[in-house]
Amino acid sequence: MIEDKNQQRTELSQLGEFGLIDHLSKNFEVKQQSTIKTIGDDAAVLEFKDKRVVVTTDFLVEGVHFDLSYMPLKHLGYKAVIVNLSDVYAMNAEATQVTVSIAVSNRFPLEAIEELYAGIQTACKLYNVDLVGGDTTSSTSGLIISVTAIGQVDKDKEVYRSGAKPNDLLVVSGDIGGAYLGLQVLEREKEVFKVNPNNQPDLEAYTYIIERQLKPEARKDVIKLLQDLDVKPTSMIDISDGLSSEILHLCKHSKVGCDLYENKLPLDPQVISTCEEFNLDSTTIALNGGEDYELLMTVSQEDFPKIKANPNLTVIGYITEENAGAHLVTRADQKIKLTAQGWNSFDKD
Repeated sequence: MIEDKNQQRTELSQLGEFGLIDHLSKNFEVKQQSTIKTIGDDAAVLEFKDKRVVVTTDFLVEGVHFDLSYMPLKHLGYKAVIVNLSDVYAMNAEATQVTVSIAVSNRFPLEAIEELYAGIQTACKLYNVDLVGGDTTSSTSGLIISVTAIGQVDKDKEVYRSGAKPNDLLVVSGDIGGAYLGLQVLEREKEVFKVNPNNQPDLEAYTYIIERQLKPEARKDVIKLLQDLDVKPTSMIDISDGLSSEILHLCKHSKVGCDLYENKLPLDPQVISTCEEFNLDSTTIALNGGEDYELLMTVSQEDFPKIKANPNLTVIGYITEENAGAHLVTRADQKIKLTAQGWNSFDKD
């Protein structure tokens, strides 16, 4: 719910645009030495010296990317930052600053926007990034959030999608498929609520996958882990649109093929049990689910001894020549052409 009628409701018009910006940003602390000037001037001033700068931007649109009937505003603010930080980490970079812009309709009081920014502030604090700017405006169609994330990386340490070579290992962090299944559980409970508003859902059996959907984490820890292991991936991308889509992106940009092994896909037990309950194929969910925000990378075979015993990383396949194509190798040892069936925001279905 957007508001509780027993709580105070302050219309945004009482503050105005600049008053709202001042109000929302006053409690954000500066953490980064590269932040010279933050909110309050015509532009932020950043100094990165001999580092390379990476920049990424994402939109989150109500009704397309999130549903406020089950997405708390604080979680939404947190997630809006996280999905952008994940793109920075996918460049093998350190995230340092964000800007946040919102377009908001008059159905949202100040207290609702404060909740949104509380989540943004929590993400900034936990990931040690500074909020250095943004914009606010009105909307006639709900809530729209745009976040830009800025990061830094030492020269020659950045990792692109285009560096994979034949015989490289295909490696993924964490586990996959949970975020999509969390969404399915939430959508199911929403439909039940429509029929019986007095029904209170019991979500105890789905805590992990629901958290994967409502409060994902970016894998900053994996970037540090790779540095500690002295491993520089040959290519890397984050898993936002589905594993199969991201693998095909790597293959396209690197001009290579790949063999992905079905029996190597890392699945949490809650993912497997929920797939059984929903009568879904766990491999299909792992390949196409999206929003896991894990890191997919290719690693030279020479670095295999450094990563083979690490519980945060799983080798799921290897890179082949481009003319071999991209395939899923099933448990029955059959090769199936890999297709992209992940998230597409322009898909009318």
